[in-house]
Amino acid sequence: MKLVVRVIEARNLPAMDLNGLSDPYVRLQLGRNRFRTKVVKKSLNPSWGEEFSFWVEDLSEDLVVSVLDEDKYFNDDFVGQLRVPVSRVFDAEVKSLGTTWYSLHPKSKKSRSRDCGEILLNIFFSQNSGFMPLHSDDDHVPPLRKHPDVTIESPSRSFNGSSRSSSPMPSGMRMEDIGSKEEKLNAQKTIAGRIAQIFVKNGDLASCTSAGSIDSSELSETSIPEVYENKLEEQSSSCNFEESMKRMESTDQGNECLSNLPGGVLLDQLYVVASSELNSLLFAPDSNFPRALADLQGTTELQQGPWVFENGGDSLKRVVTYIKAASKLIKAVKATEDQTYLKADGKVFTFKAEVLYCITPGPEMPSGEQSSRLVISWRMNFSQNTMMKSMIEGGARQGLKDSYAQYGNLLAENVKPVDPKDAGSNKEQVLASLQAERQSDWKLAVQYFVNITVVSTIFAVLYVSTHIWIAMPSPIQGLEFVGLDLPDSIGEVIVCILLVIQGERVLKMIARFMQARAQKGSDHGVKAQGDGWLLTVALIEGSNLAAVDSSGFSDPYVVFTTNGKTRTSSIKFQKSDPLWNEIFEFDAMDEPPSMLDVEVLDFDGPFDEATSLGHAEINFVKTNLSDLADVWIPLQGKLAQACQSKLHLRIFLNNTRGNNVVKEYLTKMEKEVGKKINLRSPQTNSAFQKLFGLPPEEFLINDFTCHLKRKMPMQGRLFMSARIIGFHANLFGHKTKFFFLWEDIDDIQFETATLSSMGSPIIVMTLRKGRGMDARHGAKSQDAQGRLKFHFHSFVSFNVAQRTIMALWKARSLSPEQKVRIVEESESKSLQTEETGSFLGLEDVCMPEVYSSILSLPANFCVELFGGGELEYRVMQKAGCLNYSLTPWELDKDGIYVRQICYKFDKCVSRYRGEAVSTQQRSLLPDRNGWVIEEVLTLHGVPLGDHFNLHFRYQIEHAPSKGEACHIRVYFGIAWLKSTRHQKRISKNIHSNLQDRLKLMVGEVEKEFLTGK
Repeated sequence: MKLVVRVIEARNLPAMDLNGLSDPYVRLQLGRNRFRTKVVKKSLNPSWGEEFSFWVEDLSEDLVVSVLDEDKYFNDDFVGQLRVPVSRVFDAEVKSLGTTWYSLHPKSKKSRSRDCGEILLNIFFSQNSGFMPLHSDDDHVPPLRKHPDVTIESPSRSFNGSSRSSSPMPSGMRMEDIGSKEEKLNAQKTIAGRIAQIFVKNGDLASCTSAGSIDSSELSETSIPEVYENKLEEQSSSCNFEESMKRMESTDQGNECLSNLPGGVLLDQLYVVASSELNSLLFAPDSNFPRALADLQGTTELQQGPWVFENGGDSLKRVVTYIKAASKLIKAVKATEDQTYLKADGKVFTFKAEVLYCITPGPEMPSGEQSSRLVISWRMNFSQNTMMKSMIEGGARQGLKDSYAQYGNLLAENVKPVDPKDAGSNKEQVLASLQAERQSDWKLAVQYFVNITVVSTIFAVLYVSTHIWIAMPSPIQGLEFVGLDLPDSIGEVIVCILLVIQGERVLKMIARFMQARAQKGSDHGVKAQGDGWLLTVALIEGSNLAAVDSSGFSDPYVVFTTNGKTRTSSIKFQKSDPLWNEIFEFDAMDEPPSMLDVEVLDFDGPFDEATSLGHAEINFVKTNLSDLADVWIPLQGKLAQACQSKLHLRIFLNNTRGNNVVKEYLTKMEKEVGKKINLRSPQTNSAFQKLFGLPPEEFLINDFTCHLKRKMPMQGRLFMSARIIGFHANLFGHKTKFFFLWEDIDDIQFETATLSSMGSPIIVMTLRKGRGMDARHGAKSQDAQGRLKFHFHSFVSFNVAQRTIMALWKARSLSPEQKVRIVEESESKSLQTEETGSFLGLEDVCMPEVYSSILSLPANFCVELFGGGELEYRVMQKAGCLNYSLTPWELDKDGIYVRQICYKFDKCVSRYRGEAVSTQQRSLLPDRNGWVIEEVLTLHGVPLGDHFNLHFRYQIEHAPSKGEACHIRVYFGIAWLKSTRHQKRISKNIHSNLQDRLKLMVGEVEKEFLTGK
């Protein structure tokens, strides 16, 4: 048997928190089954309106109802409780205690005097174990906020009896005989219940119902007249499904369709059928679709209850039961669905069981046929916390996906799905139906100027003019003279001031109107130029826009921005619900846009700053393009949220080049990266789109294996497309996945290798403030400005990854003006770095110190090693440099000298006898205590010599603490121009030879100093 408990509300609960309120919730327990309601915050008279069901196996048990106060940091506080014996409910009239207020009692007997408040409950036994009671006493119960769900249970534990709604009346039984049998059975009601309890414990019901007899247990619960009444009620409720829909339509309040459930979308498809016809196909009682689906999925014993109105006709509900076929992991189970219509207005049908079915009208097809869209989403509600929650959700998700894949295939056999190409071709038809609101200038002027300010000004002007006409000229007095008439009293001064202020306001309104008329429709109807990605935005209307003028209205206009390009709508005067019907096209783009920024502004004149009425961002990466074909966009901002402002838009994004646009984009990126980029296969792109939930137009450009640096490095893959950069890792079954837009990146920096990065350079991406919050679980840190920082390192090919990342970022996040500015800055960067002592991009090369020594000789003598004199020639010749030639030092900038050097290696230095060409730069240290010589050396005639450059920095400074001594430091680094597998081998060889060469050169300088001394 099924015991139903409705928790409605409570009153006069004691305050358990310091603020004088409580956060109460109710916990129900019967045997081992336990449920709880939601928490009502800060209330002493909470209202829950929730319903729970228990399967009763022992009538001697008690139903324990406890009210507790939720505490965030400590154990929940006990408020009060009560116990209701199940046998009391079973023995009650019609097996129901009705809707009753119960007093709550404390746990301790010592606190019996304390008032714990009261709770309103409705407790009854369901008269049909497979269905919720369709009549009961709902008229006495306030409307409940029911949470429809699916209850799964084993058939062996179902109290299934003989269904009164499906069992026919015995043809040979007369009414009087039935009445006499009813009296006897009513006298033995309790005994029959006890016997039924025994059979329920054994797991099966003792039922011997046949077509010609009625089971005694059935008659013990419900008399024959009640059976007739229930049958008549069910027949009248289900006799006409269309009339029920019309009744729902007549009571519809115009509320919006509910959003999808958080569990995910199981089916999203357009069908060439009217929404009302699709609704009838899926849910009408006489439809064959549910039976066909049950046969396809192996479901048995499908029983669909009648549609019955509840809560005074506010909702339409039915109960469906069936036995789900066994799978490899789970045996056959019995499912009970409480299905409820939440909305039915003739166009939109929102239906909710365990899943949410939303049927909405689709766009009209080019052939003139109607279409409708079916979206099915789901979620799982847990009555109790469990450690198996994720595993249960994962199993349910997979099962639902497989089940609704069959559902979609079967539906496609009954109703023709809409081809996306046909839906896209409907763009011209949809836009052609829009006609901008045409108003004459005179009509707008009357609408704009008919207000209290203008009317009062005109009245004042007429009044003053009439006064001047009938008044006599006043004599000249005081400081007046002919041609100058001054006010003669304080009142006249005040009147003059008011007239001037009023006239100024009217003149500003006239100037504002003329400026707005010049701007009217400036971008409406302007056709896009070029081929590529074409973005078309149709601005239909606005709703509940904020009023910022004293008149209670505003003068709104809308600005659309994408990829640095803007389009502006016309201004609508004195409107809170403006109607535009304007179309804006953006010039073709090489890559698909990521974001469309929408800003609604109030026009305040040509020189005043416009007031923002709200803004919105449309993310093309996270939004299905079919959803944007006709959408209401809620606006963000204080004014917009306070007024619940919205914009009605129709957005279309088309590619006029087909597959060529992808190839051309990759060709352009190859020039930026300096490496060929292969076009990925459709299967790879599809897997990439599925991995991150991206739209079909997104295509993969490149991917790299790397480590994400957080508390511990996590190995994964970094994926890059034209619009997003994403990371995915799967470590021991724990998946980490996120992505963000290239436009979200504010800065990219490269840090030198550290021990924590395993000797690899680090790429640090800093996002703009407030961006990338969906990916914050992958961020390493957050700076003082609230910007997220992501660290990536250990790339297999760091140079290729670096160039690819920089090329894609600059292509997406920078406007053409910014790109030109960066090129100019990069051209002037070499000049600026030369002025500051840095040379030829040395700051981009990691240059550790490789040699340091204090020499007992003056710094002026040591720097002669780079002076171009005899000392340099002798030292370099002994160091193995043949044919040593150089140019004299030439002044390049203030205090900076440059020269060129060329020589060949002796055979003892290099068996290849290669040639070295270097450029040196000399300048004083900032404190003028020494010199800095920087050198970039290129090797010719050496294997793999074109793969790298050698960078040196010699720093020579005075050492005053040592008398006539100097301190020489040498820094060295290798700049790799091309990738090779011999990098480590070459680096090791160069470092070992460099140490010997530096020691030899310094030793020769010391010998020359001692010899000359």
